[in-house]
Amino acid sequence: MTAATTIAEPVAHPGRVKGFLRLVMIEHSVFALPFAYIAALAAMWQQDKTVHWVKLLLITIAMVGARTFAMAANRVIDRELDARNPRTARRELVTGALAVRTAYVGMVVALAVFLAAAAALSPLALALAPIAALPLVIYPYTKRFTWGCHFVLGLAQMIAPIGAWIGVTGKWSWTAVLIGAGMGLWIAGFDIIYACQDYDHDRADGVHSVPARFGIPFALGISAAIHVVTIALFAAFGHAAGLGAIWYAGVAVAAIALGYEHLIVSSNDLSRVNRAFFTVNGCIGIGLVAFALIDLLGRGLRA
Repeated sequence: MTAATTIAEPVAHPGRVKGFLRLVMIEHSVFALPFAYIAALAAMWQQDKTVHWVKLLLITIAMVGARTFAMAANRVIDRELDARNPRTARRELVTGALAVRTAYVGMVVALAVFLAAAAALSPLALALAPIAALPLVIYPYTKRFTWGCHFVLGLAQMIAPIGAWIGVTGKWSWTAVLIGAGMGLWIAGFDIIYACQDYDHDRADGVHSVPARFGIPFALGISAAIHVVTIALFAAFGHAAGLGAIWYAGVAVAAIALGYEHLIVSSNDLSRVNRAFFTVNGCIGIGLVAFALIDLLGRGLRA
C-alpha cells in the first residue's frame, strides 16, 4: 500500500468525547492505578486500620486526571513523530479523527480535575501536584535527545503511589518511595520492550530509545535486569509497610508473570510484544492490589 493510498483512505470521525477517550487510551489506567491503591491501603492500615472510601475515590479521580493529562500531552507533542511512524500513523491526531484543539481542551480539563482532587486530599498533595505534573509533560520531549527517556517515564509514573500515600496521611513516606520506585522501574522496563517494535524506524528518524541506541538484544537484557530490581523493591516495600506472607506470594506471582513476559519476547520474535505489554502487565497490577488487599484485610484492615 502506498503512502498516497493511505492518505486517501476515509477516516472515521467519532464523537469528541469518544475520540478523546480513545486518544488517551483511558483503559490503560489499569497499569498505574493499582499501585496507587496499594500505597493508599497500606497507609490507611498503618494510620487507623480503616478504609477511607472518600479518599480512595479522590485518589482514583486524581490518578485518572493526571494520566489523562499525560497521555493527551504525549499525543499532542508527538503527533509529528507519530505521523512518520507506520505503527502510529493512524492515531487520532495524525488522521484528523480528533482535532488538536479538542485534545488541548481535554488536557486542560484533566489537569484541572487532577489539581482539584489533590486539593481535596491534603494541602501537601496540592502543593506537590504541579511538581508531579512536570515529568508527565517533559517525558515526550526526552525521546528526542536521550535513550534514558524510558526512565523519565518511570519517574513520572512512580509519583502515583507516593502521591496516594501523601493523600491519605498528609505526610511524605520513604515506604511509599519503595513501591513507587518499583512501579516506575517496572514501567520503564516494559516501555523498553515496547520500543523494540520501532527499532528500525527510530534509528532512521532519530528517535532515541534504549533499543535504538544499543540494539534489541541488549535492550531486552537490560529490561530483564530492571525487572529483577522491580521485584526486589516490591518485596522491600512489603517489609517496610509491615505486610505479610500473602503480599510476598503476590510478589512471587508477579515475578513469574514478568518472567513469562520476557520469555515470550525475543530479539528474533517481537510478535507477542502487545501480549506482554497489555495483557501480562495489566494482570500484574490487578493481581498485586488483590494480594495486598487480602493481606491487609487479614491483618485487621476494616472496609
